[in-house]
Amino acid sequence: MDFSSNNLSGLVPSFSSNLETLNLSKNKFVGSISFLCKIANSLFRTIDLSHNMLSGELPTNCFMNFEELAVLNLANNKLYGKIPSSIGYLMDIQSLQLRNNNFTGHLPTSLKNCFMLTILDVGGNNLIGEIPSWIGSDLTFLIVLSLRANKFDGNIPSNLCHLNKIHILDLSHNILSGEIPHCLNNITSLLQSNSSTSSILFDLGEQNGDGFYSFVEEYMGDALVQWKNSEFVYNKTLGLLKIIDFSSNKLVGRVPDEITQLDGLLSLNLSRNNLTGHIVQGIGMMEMLESLDLSRNQLTGRIPTSLARLNFLSVLDLSSNNLSGEIPSSTQLQSFNPSSYSGNNELCGPPLEKCPVHDDHTSRTNNVDEDDDMLLSFGFYVSVCSGFIVGFWGVIFTLVFNKSCRDACFHLFINVANWIFVTTIMCLRRLKMLWS
Repeated sequence: MDFSSNNLSGLVPSFSSNLETLNLSKNKFVGSISFLCKIANSLFRTIDLSHNMLSGELPTNCFMNFEELAVLNLANNKLYGKIPSSIGYLMDIQSLQLRNNNFTGHLPTSLKNCFMLTILDVGGNNLIGEIPSWIGSDLTFLIVLSLRANKFDGNIPSNLCHLNKIHILDLSHNILSGEIPHCLNNITSLLQSNSSTSSILFDLGEQNGDGFYSFVEEYMGDALVQWKNSEFVYNKTLGLLKIIDFSSNKLVGRVPDEITQLDGLLSLNLSRNNLTGHIVQGIGMMEMLESLDLSRNQLTGRIPTSLARLNFLSVLDLSSNNLSGEIPSSTQLQSFNPSSYSGNNELCGPPLEKCPVHDDHTSRTNNVDEDDDMLLSFGFYVSVCSGFIVGFWGVIFTLVFNKSCRDACFHLFINVANWIFVTTIMCLRRLKMLWS
């Protein structure tokens, strides 16, 4: 039964308990969703009540009756309260979407029982606590994980690096701290060599008998994705996207070099954090990158020349950092709006103002030469002075305290003086004879 997008309003009416699919999305239904308990049966495979005005808490006592439910989409409503632990009874659930409601509390641990999940989207709520490490350990079939716009805190668990089928990893707009995990390069699904496409979304459904493939293809669900500075809802093409979004948190430290090995990534957003250090030199290895946002951090140093090799890059934002030097010359990098580089006071070159004639490289060279001259002059004078002092006083002390050396020295002086006197007299006599 599909009544989606019809501007229907009021309470949700009664339906037959023999339905496999119930789609009431994009209407104006109000009231609670407790009616689900009245029609609960083992035949339901998809329930889509998204984009309505439904309110209240999730029922806690009827999820165990939906034995084969694969898709539950309650996104964009006014639901509130905690996500009940009974949701863990949905052992065959593949797509769970609860985004843009008012859910509070922690993610229930029972969700680890839903190991068939490929889409978990709880973004836009008020969930708290640390991101559970069991997401990476138990939900290994995840293709989409969106925890965006909540109040998750603590570090990003390294177990998320075990999500080898993930295509969209969105942890943005939380209060996460600590460093970016160095193990992200272990996510093989984000490598260019991995040729997986959106067909991954249907692999599980195809195993459940005749007709279920087309059902999953139509109703697997959608996900809200931040893509090229705008929000889009994707469904059938979800598997084609490869996105990491850690923006608007409190992450610190350097951007790990390992992230450049994700050469299949299409979008990387690390903006609005407290990241430091240089932009990783090997960023040019991310050949498929179309969108890169590192703005509003504390990055320093020069823009790597390898950035100019990203031929598909259409969105770039490096603004509000502490970058310096000249922007690498390439048709690609010079084509971006100056706002992409603004807020970096020591950055110059097109499309910003021209760099001074004596650029940073020349200045550094001159400074090094001047420093070398100063060190050479100082060292020269120190050597001369110390040599004179040591040599002079070394001879004096030897003559004073060593009698044999003193006698030998005086005999030498006398002999030299006599030789000079005799030689001079002989020369004068010869000259006199020549003149006479």
